[in-house]
Amino acid sequence: MGVGFISRIIKSKISALAAGIVLAASLVAVASAFSVGSGPDDWWTSEVSHPDWVLDALEEKPVLVYAHLGCDYCKPQTDAVNEIVEEYGDEIEVFDLPADGSDERSEGALAAYDPNGGASLVPLTVILTLAAGDDGEVEVVWHSTEEVSGKEWIQEYVEEAIDYHEENVENWDE
Repeated sequence: MGVGFISRIIKSKISALAAGIVLAASLVAVASAFSVGSGPDDWWTSEVSHPDWVLDALEEKPVLVYAHLGCDYCKPQTDAVNEIVEEYGDEIEVFDLPADGSDERSEGALAAYDPNGGASLVPLTVILTLAAGDDGEVEVVWHSTEEVSGKEWIQEYVEEAIDYHEENVENWDE
């Protein structure tokens, strides 16, 4: 075995190691599409009065709250939520709430999770999970929209909510 042969083996091993590091870094970046923070796409940690029914459900799995009317404007979002429920129903707790005043939970959700902090509008879609905050403590994090966001938006947050919940539920001290 010559020095050239050993040099090629070392270079090959270094290249493989570098490729592995790049791959691992890209997987980590993909795994967390949304940060925990206060940005427009972040998982929000702002102080809200989380309803007890949401906190109780979070003990088991992430939560999707959907408050809406049976109107034409809400229909595309309702269809998207229904597709998500079909696909992820066993992995998330879903609260499909009429926003017509017949279920007090919808009023609580609208008051707590209005993304604009103003007049509550429908359709309100909220995804909640557990994640480590700035202090490292596991807390409830959430994201919401009053827009017709479509299935892809909901699915991105739901998939990440599931991952965050699995990672953090053991360390959550409600």
